[in-house]
Amino acid sequence: MNADRPVQQIIGEAPVFLEMLEHVSRAAVLSKPVLVVGERGTGKELIASRLHYLSERWENPVVKVNCAALTESILESELFGHEAGAFTGAIRTHIGHFERADGGTLILDELATISLRMQEKILRVIEYGEIQRVGGSEILIADVRIVGATNADLQALAAEGRFRRDLLDRLAFDVITVPPLRARIEDILPLAYAFAINMASELKRPLFPGFSPRASSALLQHDWPGNVRELKNTVERSVYRSGDPDKVIASIAFDPFDSPFKLASNEQTHAVQTRQRRTPLLPMDLTRRLLDTEKDCLQAALEKARFNQRLAADLLGLSYHQLRGKLRKHGLSTQP
Repeated sequence: MNADRPVQQIIGEAPVFLEMLEHVSRAAVLSKPVLVVGERGTGKELIASRLHYLSERWENPVVKVNCAALTESILESELFGHEAGAFTGAIRTHIGHFERADGGTLILDELATISLRMQEKILRVIEYGEIQRVGGSEILIADVRIVGATNADLQALAAEGRFRRDLLDRLAFDVITVPPLRARIEDILPLAYAFAINMASELKRPLFPGFSPRASSALLQHDWPGNVRELKNTVERSVYRSGDPDKVIASIAFDPFDSPFKLASNEQTHAVQTRQRRTPLLPMDLTRRLLDTEKDCLQAALEKARFNQRLAADLLGLSYHQLRGKLRKHGLSTQP
């Protein structure tokens, strides 16, 4: 839970991502609490660490705690420490993370899982800088910047009475929202190459030969509900499973459970049967239908790629010149 290491390399050139990094740089110089929010797998802990290492506290400790991994009693002891004899098994004094992070930063990951009682104790630290070990009477002073990270809707939880509104007000001096990967389409392939190169190195391979155009297109077309973490696992799995280390990656292993012998649920079986029974409405103008479908796909790709034509071509598995020809054919605008 305690990690003191230099700020990790961050890869990203998408406008929304660069704007978020600029927000981080502005917030880093303060000592106020900050919330880092975003979907699972977006890299919230990495951004929280960046806040520390870009601040004047960078030479002091940064302590990270996964609040969801600890019961309330253990979390209390870990955060605030305990005196010898405070409870059964407490044979010596334990220094808590607030004390360990004095002068530095305490990152509370999975913040929404903390109990209301613990939230009240954390609020006191923010307001007065005072902590008290479990079983102790001495009031200790700690200069700690708190950074919370969560994928939960804290405002909704506060409205339901499941998160203290006064604590939320104090933590949310500023809120940094990490964009999902689907909003960073320009970053998918650079991230994929970085993960692939690292995996090839881990496998003791001399080089990474790259992705085929079809594989690159598949990476761009995937929605990535698990965001960067899912992309990393998928790319590493694909590199690991590639038979010939000298050949480009031709297929992407999105689903580790995928198998011709995979047991389907009743719902999946029904969906397959429904698709098999579905037939087109006839009669139809097939030529017109195909043209309309092609036009719809072109428009959808342009919008997803934010009208970056090279990315749109990759999304459709076309070359840039093929895409340009089809856009002219359908008279589609290349501007938003």
